[in-house]
Amino acid sequence: MSLSNQIKEYCNVKYKSIKVFRNEIEITVEKENLFKMVQFLKDNPSCLFDQLSDITAVDYPSKKNRYIIIYQFLSVTNNQRVRLLCPIKSDDVIPSVSKLYLSALWSERELWDMFGIYIDGHPDLRRILTDYGFQGHPLRKDFPLTGFDEVSYEAESRKVVYNKVKLTQDYRDFDFNSPWGAETIEDNK
Repeated sequence: MSLSNQIKEYCNVKYKSIKVFRNEIEITVEKENLFKMVQFLKDNPSCLFDQLSDITAVDYPSKKNRYIIIYQFLSVTNNQRVRLLCPIKSDDVIPSVSKLYLSALWSERELWDMFGIYIDGHPDLRRILTDYGFQGHPLRKDFPLTGFDEVSYEAESRKVVYNKVKLTQDYRDFDFNSPWGAETIEDNK
């Protein structure tokens, strides 16, 4: 029996879907069942996913469930990987899985710092890749590409200075031709 069928048969946690594509298992759960599903994947003898490889998110600003949280697990015993997806709204809170996997500590802090997704029960939820005074969350699709502040070093005062970014629309040139100035094939027709 395949591992995906074993999960379907023995799983006592409610899930939305289980798919297999190119020998990769993908499970989708609601946030209420997220912690229970992670615990099942780790502890159940048919699964034994003993390593949490990564946690990340994808941002879809126009959807009702703005984020999809993605967990990647590895079972060394079964030589199998599984991807766990959890769609959430922008103001939803997800539970920390750091009690089950210590490797989640860094990734959950990164979710908070980069996306602004709050992790309930995390022992040290603070910025990890950006400055403490940083405004916003850089991996959100609505975060401006240039950011809000420009950082520079002033040699005279010997300190880092933050200035607001000033971009003028006059400098934007939307040239849809070839970047080398040559005409495209369609232009010659």
